[in-house]
Amino acid sequence: MQNFFELFSLAKNFNTDLSKLEMAYQRQVGKFHPDKFATATDKEKNLALQNTSLVNTAYDTLKSPLLRATYLLELEGINAFDEKDTQMDVAFLMSQIELRESLEVIESSKDEIELDDFIENITSKIRMNINKISTAFDSDYDQIKNLVRELKFYEQLNLHAKQLMDELI
Repeated sequence: MQNFFELFSLAKNFNTDLSKLEMAYQRQVGKFHPDKFATATDKEKNLALQNTSLVNTAYDTLKSPLLRATYLLELEGINAFDEKDTQMDVAFLMSQIELRESLEVIESSKDEIELDDFIENITSKIRMNINKISTAFDSDYDQIKNLVRELKFYEQLNLHAKQLMDELI
């Protein structure tokens, strides 16, 4: 099977051109549109459905910086979330605890302004982390693996904070 980058005729690179990805996605998904298979056999319809599912999965993976970086590591035989590999930077782990505690305090106080500032801070950390991943690719896979783990944490924390904001509004 070809990899997701090949599926969209893109270079295997973290710095993927998202507009090219979008155009390639539209071309690929158009090949398997249900209208094209209206008179096809059940087998052909099922195959088109499977291909559409693959194209959608590939697109979602390459569109997301976290999923794209994780996928690129997997192509190199590296599992960023290997349960046996729990080594993480101590400073990051301490900051992770502090951020979680800060969010809990904000949640208890129901302070929308503090929450908005918190979300801006986490969004900034996500951007910085993505930039670090971009710079580190092709040089240090261990560093990238740790950055991907950090990015996952920040994205989950950001999601939680945004859900909290929705509840407060």
